[in-house]
Formats: sequence, structure tokens, C-alpha cells
Amino acid sequence: MQINITQEIKKKVDENRENIIQFLRDICAIPSMEGQLKDVGERIGAEMTKLGFEEVRFDKMGNILGRIGSGKRVIVYDSHIDTVGVGDPAEWKWDPFKGKIEDGKLYARGAVDEKGSTPGMVYGLAFAKQLGLLEDTTAYYFGNMEEWCDGIAPNTFVEVDPGIRPDFVIIGEPTKMQIYRGHKGRIELKVTASGRSAHAASHYLGDNAVYKMMAVITQIRELDRRMRFGMGHHPVQGYASIAVTDVAARTASLNAVPDQFTIFIDRRITLNEPHDDVIAQIKGLIPDYLQDEIQVEELFYDAPSYTGFVFPVSKYYPAWLLEDEHPLAQAGLNTIETLWGEKRPLGTWDFSTNGTYWAGKAGIPSIGFGPGDEELAHRIDEHVPLNEVVDATEFYALFPKMLADALKKS
Repeated sequence: MQINITQEIKKKVDENRENIIQFLRDICAIPSMEGQLKDVGERIGAEMTKLGFEEVRFDKMGNILGRIGSGKRVIVYDSHIDTVGVGDPAEWKWDPFKGKIEDGKLYARGAVDEKGSTPGMVYGLAFAKQLGLLEDTTAYYFGNMEEWCDGIAPNTFVEVDPGIRPDFVIIGEPTKMQIYRGHKGRIELKVTASGRSAHAASHYLGDNAVYKMMAVITQIRELDRRMRFGMGHHPVQGYASIAVTDVAARTASLNAVPDQFTIFIDRRITLNEPHDDVIAQIKGLIPDYLQDEIQVEELFYDAPSYTGFVFPVSKYYPAWLLEDEHPLAQAGLNTIETLWGEKRPLGTWDFSTNGTYWAGKAGIPSIGFGPGDEELAHRIDEHVPLNEVVDATEFYALFPKMLADALKKS
């Protein structure tokens, strides 16, 4: 029976190979930078409608939802469909949206991060329904905004619209066709030094806020060095890190002493670093005599989506790691072995994903599986192997049944 199901999936995927590839090219050709999902969402919605999804709509935030199946178990296939910008267009040797196919790979903005998983998820779920593999499952394809704030879209999925807490989640970020089970978290912080303005000609009458921050920046660099030599190391997630990523000075003019200087920090955290301890650590970098003059703040994301929807969230993104023996992880490994006869190792991402909410905040068991290599994300030569895009469709189609089997055994 298992062999027959696998053969039927492979047959359907093979018959639709060109449709799957063209679908990917279509959605890569539609710019979706800065959270502008409407046009690409409409294209994805049209494909889901054509393939027989039972509900297709935008949510209040402007993410695209597709529901298929009507079982008690709820699975979400999560794929962010926004992208970073293209930078200087002159640096691209091909149209970053139209892209190009070379050596069996599609080169285009968003090809690997993360539009590459969408065709497989959409077609895979449709094939699963056609083959009777969703009898006990309600599945959602969730094409969402992630680049500007990890986890905000799934947060709205659970708490606002459609207001459903899924039982399991598959994240389609690139995993080189392996099962990933977690990643480090991060906190975005703002550190602000206050001073007193004065004319530069008599600067000694002022209190230069830039100079106050110099010792803090030095301490940040030293802390990061200590982390690379083992401080905060996690046996699976690796090393914590800290970096100054932006600065801003407030000054009356170029001839005046700045009365405020701000630095922005990206602090990557592992599972063994509690939130409050990390904040206290940053505050501890400030000299005692400056504690009242330098403030540490956790950042919030409250920018409206393109629909005008606002959902303020802290820019704290927890680390997470699913146990390797969890039925969800084992179902993923079994799906790979059943389809392709290979035992592939479990992995973790170096970057952050929507798993910061699904698994990190909400505690919903999650894994990652997607075509391509995460190291190609955001690069000018971003690309995804088309064979992996097509093969991933087989995985997404068979997975719901393999998960049901794994849960029966657990």
C-alpha cells in the first residue's frame, strides 16, 4: 500500500513538473518587497483555487490562506512570500524578478528565500487530498510576511485571524532537503546615551553623548569575542553572538555636540540564555557611573501591514529546538526515507524563521523542510535547484500520512 501511494504521488508530481516550475517563476516575477504581498498573494490564491482548496482568502494582515481537508488534526505549511530588496539593480546580471534558468537552477530574488517552497506546498497538499491522505487532517497553506518581523504573521494566525492554533507546523525555509528542528533566537535592542548640546567651538561646555557610548561599544565587541570562544555555547545551536548593527546621533548641527547617541544591537541567543539574563547582561556593559545616562530598551515592531493592520509585538524572538525523537521529526525523516531511500541527518538553521513564534513562543511542535541552501538567501546570486523544488512537492504530499502513522506509533 505504501509503495502504491508513493508511486501515485511521484506520478502526479512528474505529470505536473512544468506547472510547478512555471508557478515558481510566476511568483518570483511578482515583486513582494517591504511586505507588499497583495499581487503575489493573488497569484498564489488563484493556483490554490484551481487545485481545489476549499477556502482561499487573505487574512486581516494581508497574508494568503488556503485550507484543504477537514480532519481533526490541523497542520500549517508556512512559507513567507515577501523578500528583501534587490539593492543596486546595476549589480544584477539578469532581471532579479524575471530571473534565469541555468544548470537546472532558477536564479531570482526570492527563489530560495522563500518562494521556492510555495509550489511544492500548494501542489503537494492538493495531491494529498486527491489521494485520500488528508482524511484525518485539516491543512493550511500560509503565505505570509516574515522578512521585517519574524513570527508576527503566525502570531496573528493563532490569535487574530483565523484564530486557530495548529497541532503541527512545517516551515518552508531552505534546508537543503533535510529536516531542520530549530535555530537560535535573537533580541533587538536600542541603547541610548544622553548628553548636553553645545557649540563645537566651545564643546567643553557640553556633554558629548557619542563619547559616553565608546566604552559600551568596546565592551560589546569584547563580549562577542568571548562568545566565540565558548561563552553561551549550546551543544546543538552553537555560539551566541552580539553585534552593533546601526547607529544614530542627534545633534543641532554639524557644528554642535550631539546631545543623544543611539546604537542598535542584534543579540543572537541560545536555549540556555533566558530573556531577562540577556537584558541584564547588556545593562552590565554600561559603566556604573553612566547607568543613569545610558538606557537599554527592547524594540517593538508596530509598523502597519499593507492592509493597514497593526499588531505590536516585542522584537524578542525565542530560540527553539524540537527533540530529535519527537513524532513530528521522525515523520519528516521517514517521509524522506520512504520517497528517496535515504537517511538524511537532522539539522538546524543559522538564521531565524517564523519558528520563533510557532515553537518558541506558542510551543507548537515545528520542523523545517524546503528546497535550496540558506546560505544563498539575500544574495545577488540567490538560486534554487529546480529538481529540489519539484521533489519537495512529493515530500509535502506524503508527509500528512507519515505524520499520522508516526503519531499512532508514539
